[in-house]
Amino acid sequence: MFKSACAPLALACTAFVSACATTAPAATDAAADLATDPQKFSYSIGADIGHNLSQPQIKGNVDVPSLEKGLEESFAGKPLRLTDQQRTEIKTAISKQIQAQQAADRAAAVQKNKDEGDKFLADNAIKTGVKTTASGLQYEVLTEGQGDHPAASDKVTVNYKGSLLDGTVFDSSYDRGQPVSFPLNNVIPGWTEGVQLMTPGSKYKFYIPAKLAYGERGAPPKIGPNSTLVFEVELIGVEKAAAAPAPAPAKSKVK
Repeated sequence: MFKSACAPLALACTAFVSACATTAPAATDAAADLATDPQKFSYSIGADIGHNLSQPQIKGNVDVPSLEKGLEESFAGKPLRLTDQQRTEIKTAISKQIQAQQAADRAAAVQKNKDEGDKFLADNAIKTGVKTTASGLQYEVLTEGQGDHPAASDKVTVNYKGSLLDGTVFDSSYDRGQPVSFPLNNVIPGWTEGVQLMTPGSKYKFYIPAKLAYGERGAPPKIGPNSTLVFEVELIGVEKAAAAPAPAPAKSKVK
């Protein structure tokens, strides 16, 4: 729901450096032949390299026996079978292929998500109880509250659950067991607009078009490009923004 989101992970082409920070699925049992620190260290590097290279965009371009030969021969100081230039050229060529495929996959996802979102919102707009604002934001009142509506400059405390159109929950304060507080003008436009319609104690369901959420950039890895989002929001409290200090009176000029 917040405006900024982490960018997608860059393609890892250097195995050792990325291996040091990679998180791979944990093993259930420690192997008996990993008794010494060098064995454990070496196995960990190999496991992380394997995890990096198993990513869908990379895996099809990796031949494990050749990878092992390159590692063994380079580690042993043997003459390498490809020159520096040849190795650079093939890595560059494969990287370009991967980037081109990623761009094509992203373009397809942008259009697919847009089409699905447009259809969902068109069908949803005619359902009983669903209202649509001028911006295209849709909402339902699940429980009405009372009191003052928050302004965009106010700080609000809410419980919420966010999900994709397929029902996948990508974020939930309920799951974390506590509400969150934030300035209302520091979230996506659909939230800023929608929560201002609420009063303390109310619970609304918002259907937020991509243009009022994360747009074509999405919020990887959980929210794809052009994703329409569904939020259930319970407004718990409102902290009014401090009033701006009144300007000092102008000093009269002495004649």
